[in-house]
Amino acid sequence: MNNNPLNGPKYLLRGIGIIARPRLRRFVLIPLLINMVLFAGLLWVMLLGMEWLAGELDAWLPDWLDWLTYLLWPVYVIAGLLLPVFGFVVVGNMIASPFNGLLAEAVEQELTGRPISGASGWRALAAEIGRTMRSELRKLGYTAVRAIPILILLLIPGLNVIGSMLWLVFGAWLMAIQYADYPMGNHGISFPEQRATLARARLLSLGFGGSVMFLMMIPLVNFIAMPASVAGATALWVDEFSKPELPPPD
Repeated sequence: MNNNPLNGPKYLLRGIGIIARPRLRRFVLIPLLINMVLFAGLLWVMLLGMEWLAGELDAWLPDWLDWLTYLLWPVYVIAGLLLPVFGFVVVGNMIASPFNGLLAEAVEQELTGRPISGASGWRALAAEIGRTMRSELRKLGYTAVRAIPILILLLIPGLNVIGSMLWLVFGAWLMAIQYADYPMGNHGISFPEQRATLARARLLSLGFGGSVMFLMMIPLVNFIAMPASVAGATALWVDEFSKPELPPPD
């Protein structure tokens, strides 16, 4: 199996090309609109938060520790950029998850030429809402248990550098889990099985998730991040994970 992290971004770029195909545009429209509205709101919240943080740092540090500001600011800027991304992932995907599932289904059929067995299309949307909402809640619990200790590290001077590195790695893993869920969920693969599947090519998964996280931090370009990530994750599923893992040769 391909486990090269440099191939991860290639799947995201492929996803961008896939969503531009005429037959898929109607599936992209709703996730795209949700993405635009949420990112505008989260950007506003981030700017307010950075302004508040600047005032808090000035008030909290005594004059003789002013030099620490230069060490702490890069850490808080990274956190300030990533927190809106995670906020978007949680809120945006909760809202758009049924439509993302339909998009993943349409992309897989486009790539393979075969429909997914079982209920499909817009008439399956009601069933898709229930399934994807349960999946999003499971991912939210998984994220919270692991994110809270890292956030605590970010608040501790000296350890916040380690916390920032862990936050980046965890963020990349979370993005891979988040978007691979849509094609895998369409095939009835459970959340623990999804994580185990991605772990078979962990570096590739981290490369894909890291590129998604990077795309989400680029203004204006990030509007296409959600549908492109769904399409890219579906291509990743089709190429790398949908086939049974072969046993090693004797």
